[in-house]
Order: sequence, then C-alpha cells, then structure tokens
Amino acid sequence: MIYHTPVLLHKSIEGLKIKPDGIYVDVTFGGGGHSREILNYLKNGRLVAFDSDSDAMANSLNDKKFMLLTQNFRFLSNNLRFHGVPGIDGLIADLGISSHQIDIPERGFSFRHDAMLDMRMNSAAKKSAIDILSEYSVQKLSEIFRYYGEIRNAGRLAGRIDEFRKTKRIERVFDLVNLVKPLTGRGGENKFMAKVFQALRIEVNGEIENLKQMLIQTVDIMDAGARLVVITYHSLEDRLVKNFMRAGNFTGNIEKDIYGNFKVPFKQINRKVITPDENELLKNKRARSAKLRIAERI
Repeated sequence: MIYHTPVLLHKSIEGLKIKPDGIYVDVTFGGGGHSREILNYLKNGRLVAFDSDSDAMANSLNDKKFMLLTQNFRFLSNNLRFHGVPGIDGLIADLGISSHQIDIPERGFSFRHDAMLDMRMNSAAKKSAIDILSEYSVQKLSEIFRYYGEIRNAGRLAGRIDEFRKTKRIERVFDLVNLVKPLTGRGGENKFMAKVFQALRIEVNGEIENLKQMLIQTVDIMDAGARLVVITYHSLEDRLVKNFMRAGNFTGNIEKDIYGNFKVPFKQINRKVITPDENELLKNKRARSAKLRIAERI
C-alpha cells in the first residue's frame, strides 16, 4: 500500500539546494517520500526527520545518515540540540494530512467513511474531535469554523451542533455529516464538508500554533544560506508561511532596526507561489491545492 504520494517532490527538493555534506530536516516525514529523495543527494551529510504520528515509524529508512523522531515539529529546536545538531542547511515541511491518515477510516479524518470522530495525528494526544464537539461553547465552535475553515455561516453551524448535542453526543463521522448537510447548499456538499473537517482537524492537533512555533525556531537553527521549503494546502497556512518568509513575522509587515534598515531573516526565492503542473495533478488529485514557497536564510 502506498502510504503517501509526495507532492511537488522534485521542485521542493530542488528548492532545498542540497549540499552533499549538509544537515537537513524533514519535519513531516509521513511515508518518507521527501526524505528518501534528500538522502539520494547526501554523501557525508545528515537528515533528521520528525513525525508525531506513530504509524510513520513503519516507514523509517535504514540509512546511517538518517534519524526519525516521533515528535511534533513544534519541538524542533530542543530535539535538534538534544541530538547534537547545532545548525542546519535546510528544512522541508509538507503540511497537511497524509493519504494514509485519510484512507484509514478509524482515524476519523475523512467524511466519506463512518467511524469515530478521532482526528488525532498523535493517537496519544488527550483531546479528539469528539471532545471538542461535546465541550466547546457555541461561540468557540463558531470561531473555529470561521477562522480555521473559513466558513461564512459558522454561527449557524455551531448553533446546529449545539442543538443536536443536547439530545445525542456527536461521536461518529456520519453524525456530524448528517447534521451539517442542510447547511451545505446544492452542489457544494463536499467542499463545505471538507472545510468543516479541516477546521476540526486543525483545532484537534493545534496545527496553526505548531506551524508558527516551528517557523519561529527556523531563524535560530538555520545557518546563512540555508533553505526553508514549505508546501501548504489551505490559505490560512499559506498566508502565515508567505508573511513569515517575507517579513520574519506573521503579519507580513517588514520591521526596521534603529538605523532604518529592514530587518528580515529570509529572502524569498520564489515570489510567485509554485503549484503542481498538469501531469502531477493527473497522477495525484490530492495535490490540487498544494502551494510551494521557498526562502533562504540571510
């Protein structure tokens, strides 16, 4: 079984500008597609990979230059320091959910299969989607759907969930799908449902805060000339990455030092976002929303 088809594989690896003796990090190991390709370029170098999903350990690579850590990438800096890595020459992040996670019904990530509403990337984490739908206030649910799912009628959706849960606990995928259906509108069911599940998944796994923490840490761990390569799958992620690469913060506003010089830790390699070509989209439909951005540490 194919665990996950790596998206924008060659363009992202090219963007890393790999040195044979360099030190690289893959913070989203998954099926190991990007890591395998990086190792092809390394001779005396080193690759450290991260993945909080224990299922990914089954894909670990037998190579003395490689190390896989079952850790969330928000703990990037501490883990590298612990393993004696003072600085790195490049980092790649392929954000979003893997094909493996979507295709295993019991993980609860897909609205196409009935299963328990889990959605935890790290199965040892305390809070699942069931807990969020049961415990969060209507206002908090509305904020999650509006911000993480960019759903316009987030308030109506949260209110409908609140009415439903007064008589029955929302535990299964189809519980949620059936109560959401009347709000989707004709022809837009799948798109709306995808936004709902995206919002819940992001909240369950703290994805936005984890991404911010990881990006902030890159400034200190990346050596001059090191490449930061990030693939995003929705506008919220892409906006954060774009602003960070441009300005070193998440607002996108470039700050100046006391002498009036611009303070930016990176220079953008591709100002225009890179997307999959038609050939890749034909082979992998899940790549259709992917956006690749590359920056270099100054």
